[in-house]
Amino acid sequence: MNPKYEYRALLACDIAGSAGRGQQRLQEIRSALRSALSSALDLAELDRRDVSYVDTGDGCRLVAPARLPKAGLLVPLLPELSARIREHNRQAGPDTRLRVRAAVHAGEVRCDPDGTVSGTPFEALARLLDSAPLRRAAVAGPDGAPLAAILSQHYYEETVGHGYEGLETGAFTAAEVVVKEYSARAWLWYPGSPVGPYGGSGREPGAGGRPMEAGQRPMEAGQRPMEAGPRTVEQLVRATGNGTVFAVGRGDQHIRYNERG
Repeated sequence: MNPKYEYRALLACDIAGSAGRGQQRLQEIRSALRSALSSALDLAELDRRDVSYVDTGDGCRLVAPARLPKAGLLVPLLPELSARIREHNRQAGPDTRLRVRAAVHAGEVRCDPDGTVSGTPFEALARLLDSAPLRRAAVAGPDGAPLAAILSQHYYEETVGHGYEGLETGAFTAAEVVVKEYSARAWLWYPGSPVGPYGGSGREPGAGGRPMEAGQRPMEAGQRPMEAGPRTVEQLVRATGNGTVFAVGRGDQHIRYNERG
């Protein structure tokens, strides 16, 4: 039987900081991620039997069925997954707490008779998952984010861009991704965005108990709040490390990653 090609939605997850925890702890956090994903799929009313799950060692890769609308891998799945991870972290010790990065993309993939799925969309998915903007979003705030996600430009246009219910454009932050030969605009979703993962309005309290604006990052320990000013004024913020973050007043961020040889 010849292979067939189908347009599929793809989700990849990676446990941040999984290295160095030891074999037993690694197995525990891998199990915790599988359990959180399983619960999130159930709560999002997605049949787990229809979703291809591949364990990648320190994360996983999901391939959605062809009939699943692409928006189904965003809402309510991402907020539910974030909530399950946060619930796990409240009961876990320091060595088994989770911070998870997720990347979402879609494209035409090859489906072999033995169930193997492959193709170039997985290359873009891997680059997004390994990108500097997503890594920074995952450590936003003193305790890091339980879940930070990044969407490819194509996926963003086909879901958020179509105005599906629950997908608010203000919940996503623009970022420029450059990883090896891959260079593209993408969209971040992280704590503080209106669709979660804090429930209710989705906004975590900021400094002094004030609600955070859409796209605003939680303040880190010792960080001073910025003075209020007109939201149309562009602000330039230089981040430490080997990248530069251009933060625009309305919340968009343009992150240039200067890769070292």
